Amino acid sequence: MLNWTDILGLVAGICTTLSILPQIRKAWKTKKVQDVSPFMFGILMLGVFLWVIYGFTQNDLPIIATNGISLGLNAFMLYLMIRYKKGK
Repeated sequence: MLNWTDILGLVAGICTTLSILPQIRKAWKTKKVQDVSPFMFGILMLGVFLWVIYGFTQNDLPIIATNGISLGLNAFMLYLMIRYKKGK
């Protein structure tokens, strides 16, 4: 059963995980990604990956789940950036 700190962690993780969705939607619809920094997404993905590792070391499901999903969404955004980069 989840306690209040698990619920707090899940809500925080869900908020930060969902924050990428508007950017993905915009990139998907417009096929324009020139103003998005691939370097920033690389650093963000590294940080999220490290959070997943940390979650496993702490056996913390909210950290593992939300950051795992976030890593997948950010990887998809990076894919869109590569796919739609200028000149392609």
